[in-house]
Amino acid sequence: MTDPLHDGLPVRERLLALLAIALAMTLAVLDGAIVNVALPAMAKDLAVRPDQAIFLVNGYQIAVTATLLPLAALGDGIGYRKVYLTGLSVFTLASAACAYAPNLDLLIVARIAQGFGAAGIMSVNIALVRFIYPARLIGRGVGNIALIVAVASAAGPTVAAAILSVATWHWLFLVNLPVGLAALFVGARTLPYTPTSGRRLDIPSSVLNALTFGLVIIGVDGLGSPESRPFALAELGAALVIGTVFVRRQLALPAPLLPVDLMRIPAFALSMASSICAFSAQMTAFVALPFYLQDVLHLSATRTGLLMTPWPIAVAAIAPFAGRLSDRYPPGLLGGIGLVAMASGLTAVLMLPADPSTLDIAWRLSLTGLGFGLFQSPNNRVIITSAPPARSGGASGMQSTARLTGQSLGAALVAVLFGLTHAGGEAGGNPAHAVTLSLGAAIALALTGTVTSVLRKPLASKP
Repeated sequence: MTDPLHDGLPVRERLLALLAIALAMTLAVLDGAIVNVALPAMAKDLAVRPDQAIFLVNGYQIAVTATLLPLAALGDGIGYRKVYLTGLSVFTLASAACAYAPNLDLLIVARIAQGFGAAGIMSVNIALVRFIYPARLIGRGVGNIALIVAVASAAGPTVAAAILSVATWHWLFLVNLPVGLAALFVGARTLPYTPTSGRRLDIPSSVLNALTFGLVIIGVDGLGSPESRPFALAELGAALVIGTVFVRRQLALPAPLLPVDLMRIPAFALSMASSICAFSAQMTAFVALPFYLQDVLHLSATRTGLLMTPWPIAVAAIAPFAGRLSDRYPPGLLGGIGLVAMASGLTAVLMLPADPSTLDIAWRLSLTGLGFGLFQSPNNRVIITSAPPARSGGASGMQSTARLTGQSLGAALVAVLFGLTHAGGEAGGNPAHAVTLSLGAAIALALTGTVTSVLRKPLASKP
């Protein structure tokens, strides 16, 4: 057992605790992406329509987003270690249930359970870093987590393709079992015990939170289709009403589920705004670029995947160094420089020649990824260190919520822009024009995030 007041863990225990987090985070991030690749095969095997199978992705995302903040608050109350290990246990068991589900309905239920488990992992992982690393090295710890997420995100499609080339889709879930058990074994022995507030989970707030974020995700997903847009707008309207009630309730609580108390801290609020802008810009570009590469340049899906790889590789390469830099230099300034570099890379993409070479595309996306990676680690460091230690769970949950919210908004923005250009153009739309609009929106979002990042005071970066 580790003294929660100790300034981080000894080096050996620190490395083992990071290994436990790395294994669990890899599983949670991978399973948010690899199922996409297998959807056609899963739909055929289960004898269902593709649009029915899509809920295997959406159900997971909704479950994660709707429960991140309640589980983060629960971590403040009972300890981050308990929430993390329980989430990992649920995720591992749900993976087995997914592998052996005999029909779509049971598979969807198992995927939602997987989402709940992933939320337990994601909600408190950054909070645990605060107790695993000494204060002077927190930036390094946050950078390592960013590296893990970047590598897992980059590897997702490749891992899925590799598994599906030699086995059925069931093995996408079965491979989670040994990794999950290993993470549980290591985590149970090394993850630190942290201070607890003893506060009980606010059930009414948890329900309002789930309804608000669930309706936002469902509504945002429906904005891209003209047929479903009226229903999507109604869902977003309902989310606004319920969300208003939710926020008003939180304002009256001393330790709210939605950490509005933390939003009163300027460094925290500006970091959240920067995070949402940056992840919106990232997802806007991520969704739009494949259409440019395939529909405009007429490249194959395989080559498109390879050309998109420099971005996450660059993030993975720079993230640990960005974390270390944030221990020495103002994170707000580092984040601002990173987002300017990201906007510059996207601007360079817009200026690609009509027949670009592989190098033309690769260096531009590498610059974009380096910029995003330089932003991410310092920004996450400010989010976790600007909150009081007793509210680390709430800060960690908000960090993950900002990431998922930004990604959802970015994907919806592309869908709307593509829908508008399709409605106003010829049959098949104008993909080049739609991509130009999308990348322009991504640049604007990155530059907006730059402003909110540099507005943070240097003193706010210190733990």
